This record gives sequence, structure tokens and C-alpha cells, in this order.
Amino acid sequence: MVSKKKVCVIGAGVSGLVAAKTFRQHGHDVTIVERSGDLGGVWEPARSYPDVQTQSPKELYRYTDMAMPDEFPEWPKGVQVHAYLADYARKHGLPGIIRYGCAVASMERGGEGGWTLTLEDEKGGTSREHFDFVVVCTGNFSDKNIPEFPGKDVFAAAGGAVMHSSEYTDPAVVKDKDVVVLGFSKSATDIAVNAAQKGARNVTIVYREPIWRIPYFIGGLINFKRILYTRAQENMFPGWGLSAFGRLKHAIAKPFVWANWRALESLLTMQLKLNKAGMRPKVPIEQEINCSVPIVTPGFFEMIRSGRIKAVQGTFDHYENGSVALTGGEMVKADLAVLATGWKMGIPFLPEDVRRKLIDDDGQYRLYRVIANPDVPDLGFVGFNSSFCTVLCADLAANWLVRYADGMLAKQPSAREMRENIDMMLDWKRNERPAASVYGGLCVAPYHFRHFDELLEDIGATVKKRNPLAERFAPPNADAFGRYLQSAPVYSAS
Repeated sequence: MVSKKKVCVIGAGVSGLVAAKTFRQHGHDVTIVERSGDLGGVWEPARSYPDVQTQSPKELYRYTDMAMPDEFPEWPKGVQVHAYLADYARKHGLPGIIRYGCAVASMERGGEGGWTLTLEDEKGGTSREHFDFVVVCTGNFSDKNIPEFPGKDVFAAAGGAVMHSSEYTDPAVVKDKDVVVLGFSKSATDIAVNAAQKGARNVTIVYREPIWRIPYFIGGLINFKRILYTRAQENMFPGWGLSAFGRLKHAIAKPFVWANWRALESLLTMQLKLNKAGMRPKVPIEQEINCSVPIVTPGFFEMIRSGRIKAVQGTFDHYENGSVALTGGEMVKADLAVLATGWKMGIPFLPEDVRRKLIDDDGQYRLYRVIANPDVPDLGFVGFNSSFCTVLCADLAANWLVRYADGMLAKQPSAREMRENIDMMLDWKRNERPAASVYGGLCVAPYHFRHFDELLEDIGATVKKRNPLAERFAPPNADAFGRYLQSAPVYSAS
């Protein structure tokens, strides 16, 4: 018999919604706390920059029990994703359990288990509430990373403005302005292109190193999902816990795999004219394939080559009156500085002793299956298993976590097994696959299928493989994963 739990889900974004739905589906009493005034997380309109769209095709950026509308384009815009998430919430009766304008100030363990949360409302008022289980769904894109540089007050006094990329929501702010963008993520290139299109006088993007970017269609013909989202591509990377025979297979295939990556680099260099733009990366592409690989912003390289966007390698040194000084000594005239500098990792509302159990000194998270830690009971994480298909990852993680919390996994691991697996995975990430260490080791790309296989096996789902060609060369199928989840043992708390 599984007892009914009072569950708090922190965050009403992609992962929070599916976590709440899944725990409710299994009979638990769920409350979602969301510090902003709307659901959607990164897709909330108030924090989305103009023309933002998914990097994943819509059939991969969806929940297992609800497809995106047919009329949506293959790569939906931010407003469409938000509408999809709102529809999903309504479908599962979630709006009534979301407390908006409610932030978690702190958490502490209860004397008899569970957690007592200190909650803060928009007016600064606080309250304390106890929950039997807490699901953290704040992910990697919750707290802005805003680096400080000297001279900001002087820059502002002269009429200059500094904003984080998530605050760039009105393109009218760039009209007839000199705009400088710091960063080289997709949000940075999206904003640079948007500023150039919306009437900025000059646009400069400042970056540390060129990185490999993937166009929506490689060679103008092949949808990139056919390359980055398949088992065939995944199998080119040695995974964790390989047997001696598995290592031998990779050693034999290594020359052919090397040739494959060099061919892809050559194709991308020609297609994007990287040499003409002076932006061909030095690092081999296979060393950069992880959750931080960005999709090419349409028009970006063309604008670099034409001079409409000026690219300068370096970073900010300080602000001055009407300009930004770069580390290389160059002065960039600027009225607006947009900091596309990402987000801070961390879970500030957790007690320090708990954070030490969860996060190693080098920032790597100690999470079994990237979801739970045996030394921190009654707590789990959904959406921290970052990937190219974020929604599917969160969906499977939520289904795994509710069964783990209820002791109902088909393969319920012991605390010892979890610790040993965590140690093994961290050793592999640090020493054999450093690219897997991004985002605190929470990135599962490019090992999507293997991660999904492990979760489904733990859950006890019946997985029927597709025909060999589709299984090897086709991307994940969300409907199929939905059927797999439906095949798992059914239960409900009472």
C-alpha cells in the first residue's frame, strides 16, 4: 500500500507541469509554487526575447501524452510553446493548484521526514508549510547570471542601458541605437540578428571562442534531427560502464568515426562559410556535442560576412561614457549592452549541508539517474536531466521519480547501489567525457536513448523496439514512449 503524500513542486515550467501531473496521476496531493506571475518558465512571455523558438523540432519538444498542434511550424515560436504548455496545464487540471508570486525562501528537514518550506509572497510576507515530498523543477535557467564590470554607473549616467538577454523582450529598445551583445549562445546570436533587423544603428557581438553550430538543415537537405537525435550517432560516443568487448568495438570503429566527424566539419564549414566569416572553431566537433551546442540563427553568418553585425573576440573589461571597453583594448560604441551570459547553477533555497551532499566541489551534481540522491530523502529533481529533447526527458524523469518516491520502481535501487552508480558516472564524466560535465554534469546529450532505456527499465515498462533501421536511424518517438509508460505497473496512493 502506497500512502498519499503532500507534495510541493517548485516551478511551473516544462518540468514542473509534468511533475505535478504525474504525482497527481498517482494519487498524491500536489501544490505548485511559482515565483513569477505565469506558467511556462523560460517560455513565459515576460522573459522571452523576440522571435525565440525551440531548437528541437516540435515532435521532439512535447509530452508523451499530448502532441503539439498540427498547425504549429516544425520549430515553434515562444508564444506557441507557451500556449501549448497552458493547454497541457488545463488538460490536466493544474491551474488551480499553482500558487503564483510564491517563492521558496528556504527549506529545512522535518523532524519526522519531509521538508518545511518558508514561502515568500510578492509583498514580502512569509509563511511556513510542511510537505512530505518536494520536487525541484527550477532547472538550469532560473537565476540570471549577470557579470559586473566597472564603470556601469558612468555608462548609465550617459544614457546607456545594460540588460540580461531574458529582459530583451521589446525590440523597440534597439531602434537607432548602438547595440553590443556579450555572449555566443543561441540567445546571443538571436538577439544580435533581431537588433540588426529592428533598426539598430550598429550591432556588435563579443565572444570568447568560435563554437560549432548546427543548421536546421545540414547541407540544406538533411534535418539535423536525423543526425543528432539517433542511436547511430549516439553509438559513435563511448558510453559509461563499457565492457572489454565494448571498448574493443569502439577502438576498431575509431578511424571511421573520426572520418565521419571531419566530414561533418567540412560540410558545415562550406555551408556556413565559416572561413569567410573567420569563425571556424578549433575544437573538434565531437568534443563539443552536448547540451550547449546551439542551432544556427538564420541570417547570423550572412550578417557577419556583410558587416551588418561586427564580431569581436574577447569579453568586456569595463564600461565608459557611451562605450564598452573590451579586454583586447578595443572600444565599442554602445547605447545598449545585452548580456547573453546565461544562468547561475545552484539551488539557493536548500540548506548548506544539503547542498554539500548534492554538489561536489567542482560543481558536479550527485544525482542518481540525474534525478535523486539517496542521502537527501524526500527530495527529487525533474528537468535537471538536460538534453536536446527537454520535454521528453522531464516526462520520463517525472514518471521515474514518483515511483522512486513511492518505492514502486521495478528496479528500486538501494542507497549503496545509488552511491556507487553516482561515483562511477562522475568519474566517467570527469575523466573520459569532459563534455558531459557541462551544466554540472546534468546534460544527458548525446546519450538520450541510453538514458531513456535506463529509466524505462527501472520503471518496469515494456519496450517494443522498432524495426532495426528505424531504431538505429530515427529520432525518439514521443507517442511510443507514452505507450511504454502505459505498459508499466499501475498503482495509486491512498
